[in-house]
Amino acid sequence: MSVTNQEREVKVYGNYINGEWVNSATGQVSESTNPAKPSEIVGIVQKSSVEEVNEAFTAANEAHKSWSRLAGPARGDYLLKVSNILEERLDDIALTMTKEMGKTYVEAKGEAARGVAILRYYAGEGMRSTGDIIPSSDSSALMFTTRASLGVVGVITPWNFPIAIPIWKIAPALVYGNTVVLKPANETSVTAAKIIECFDEAKLPKGVINLVTGSGAVIGDAMLANPYIKAVTFTGSNTVGKHIGRQAFERGIKYQLEMGGKNPVIVAEDADLDLAVEATINGGLKSTGQKCTATSRVIVHESVYEEFKQKLMSETAKITVGNGEDSSTWMGPCASASQLETVLSYIEIGQQEGAVLLQGGERVEGEGYFVTPAIFENVTPDMRIAREEIFGPVLCLMKVSSMEEAVELANDSDFGLSASIFTTNIQKMLTFINEMDVGLVRINAESAGVELQAPFGGMKQSSSHSREQGRAAIEFFTSIKTVFVK
Repeated sequence: MSVTNQEREVKVYGNYINGEWVNSATGQVSESTNPAKPSEIVGIVQKSSVEEVNEAFTAANEAHKSWSRLAGPARGDYLLKVSNILEERLDDIALTMTKEMGKTYVEAKGEAARGVAILRYYAGEGMRSTGDIIPSSDSSALMFTTRASLGVVGVITPWNFPIAIPIWKIAPALVYGNTVVLKPANETSVTAAKIIECFDEAKLPKGVINLVTGSGAVIGDAMLANPYIKAVTFTGSNTVGKHIGRQAFERGIKYQLEMGGKNPVIVAEDADLDLAVEATINGGLKSTGQKCTATSRVIVHESVYEEFKQKLMSETAKITVGNGEDSSTWMGPCASASQLETVLSYIEIGQQEGAVLLQGGERVEGEGYFVTPAIFENVTPDMRIAREEIFGPVLCLMKVSSMEEAVELANDSDFGLSASIFTTNIQKMLTFINEMDVGLVRINAESAGVELQAPFGGMKQSSSHSREQGRAAIEFFTSIKTVFVK
């Protein structure tokens, strides 16, 4: 189904329930628009009801009976098929992401390629051992462990990585024998639908994967209330994450929460400043700073502070802000009008609190949710811009006189997701590794990013302390079963 928009047909995407594309019985839909050009409708998606959520969970629960009995290698074969289809459609899906959330096409294409790699990684996991032989004190007995799937997993994903995050949750859930109901962010539901089209074309059994779009307040709560849900994995804001955690705890279901970050980078007196500047810009401003691992606080030793600041300002001033479809664009728009409003409000708050805005932080005139990268200095640890996640292109410079002060300041946060340091001193590196209270430590590299085969997650308020990606995913998506044979 499609509708006409400015002489261009706009596709209407249904929910995907029990192997069928269906429109919501509510008859209500929402438009997904381009943040670089808000008058452009990217696609139309369903505003679903509680009834449709329940239908999806019923289908997933029924499908789990046979899917969980399917051999791991066979489940992996399905993921391999999906990866091949996604690879064939990579350009189109990447362009859809750029149109829908504003990320530059180069970044979107890289994320889509990562989705392909994640699927292939977990396809291989279908061949891996899922248990261990354990010596028994009874010499005539055999004792070992195996792993059991959980059942139906609710997957709730954000808009900032609309391909990679859903896939790095869905792929391990499926290969370890679970079935899935996906609820994507409203802002990127068209991208999510195109991902599910790849699963549909790979002909997974009906009900193994389901997609329901709409308001989180309506269908998110309905997911957590459904009697068939056995686990929920969520990435998003702390406010919503804590709400989900409370509901899951009360229900007694397993939950995994990946939430905010206020990630520091330390620039030591012996750092390669050009490398540190490049990594700070990439870590803090790529994807318009809309990453949970984005660099936010830049903690610089006083002996190199002025030189680093001037280099940072000079390089940041060269950044081209514009439509992500334009090959000359380095940084796209904020993902929505509300996100732009949030960023601009924090820039105003920073100035009101006494921080000095060195450059940037201005709304770009014209259509689209564009803002220039902002750099603050004279930022103190008690300021809101130093403590709260902004999720935008804002860097806060902070000056220190020692490594001890730098680490203490870096740890002075409610969050503990990622941190990086730039130094050539091995002792400083070891101190940083040992003392940072974060889940991801980076040495002479930007704070954002982790390879797909490595565990990902944070400490403190950044996470529920489970880990995603890599082999670590098996810990969340399965339960250990101990077997004793006499």
